[in-house]
Amino acid sequence: MSCGNPHDTDCREVLDKVYAYLDGELTEHDVVEIRVHLDECSPCLKEYDLDKAVKALVAKHCGCDPVPADLRSKVLDRIAQVRAELPD
Repeated sequence: MSCGNPHDTDCREVLDKVYAYLDGELTEHDVVEIRVHLDECSPCLKEYDLDKAVKALVAKHCGCDPVPADLRSKVLDRIAQVRAELPD
């Protein structure tokens, strides 16, 4: 995905890191880059909001059970595959 506007951080790179961002798993440098990008890129902000809502919904309904690390990895790999197949 790309909004067509130039950014210091590419849209695809931001969206690839959005779940790590939501989980607080990024360095402070990456967090700042993503915040700046989301402030200036409305398509990515909408995608971030959607991802945030999905994460909250899953946490609400499945938050009691720990997720096996291999399942999380498989889901993230599949998300990456689907995003790679999407047209820019």
